[in-house]
Amino acid sequence: MADIIIAGLALGALYAIVALGYTMVYGIIELINFAHGDVFTLGGFIAIPILGRLINQNSFTVSTTESIIGIGVAMIVAAIVCAAVGVFIELVAYRPLRNAPKLAPLITAIGVSLILENAMYQWQGGLPVYAPNNIVQTSNYTFLGVTITNIQILVIVIAVLMMLGLDFFVNQTRLGKAMRAVAQDREAASMMGINVNRIISITFLIGSGLAGAGAVIYLILEGSVGYNSGFTLGLFAFTAAVLGGIGNIRGAMMGGFLIGLITAYVQSLGNGGGTEWYDVVVFAILVLILVFRPAGLLGTNTTEKV
Repeated sequence: MADIIIAGLALGALYAIVALGYTMVYGIIELINFAHGDVFTLGGFIAIPILGRLINQNSFTVSTTESIIGIGVAMIVAAIVCAAVGVFIELVAYRPLRNAPKLAPLITAIGVSLILENAMYQWQGGLPVYAPNNIVQTSNYTFLGVTITNIQILVIVIAVLMMLGLDFFVNQTRLGKAMRAVAQDREAASMMGINVNRIISITFLIGSGLAGAGAVIYLILEGSVGYNSGFTLGLFAFTAAVLGGIGNIRGAMMGGFLIGLITAYVQSLGNGGGTEWYDVVVFAILVLILVFRPAGLLGTNTTEKV
């Protein structure tokens, strides 16, 4: 069980990073950005050639310095590219529909997702693209009878640092306070002198940048990315955001770890027999949450203003 918990925490950290993008955008403009998972995939495709150049694929051993530089540069570049794409999507596809009926931006988000997914299919093909298989030299550690790999430690530590950094930004900085003000009441924030369009663009920039950086974590953990990898991962991350409370950043973090633990446990059942069932279990949780606790575990029930 301890091994399952460690694996679940590593997987949950990844879900939490992607879930933050969903919950931030929804909290600001009440839109489910279905293209977010595809922006994540784009980050993976951007990171792979960078990792290939900075890490010697012909060597069986990679120095710690080489791994740190490769991962760091790949995360920065992928985050910058994905942040720019996220801002562009918001500017071109979502901003013109800001005051349209809610169905219009929802359909647009699905359309943007399909555009990105098929564009990446034409760019990279239908087969998975593999990262260097030695991004991190694998080592196993045993503590109190529990085996944990350095890859799991690295994934959890990087993800937690990113989440803590975002939490600090949102709750302690001036821009973060402006984001919370816009999320609470967009019109009142505008009357107080806050540039709402700028804050929304910053939200997309941060959420998409996190997705790009999270794609590097995914490559460390899984080793490859396909044109539709972000679709499935995005659905799991969306479930995590709903479970924690859509629009609640800390709820998205908690929901990501819970979904990761549940997924790891179901996958462990039988001789791989759980693999066919974890999709069923996770999406059953999504349906149950929407039916019985639509505000999520840390969300609050609100009355929609008319």
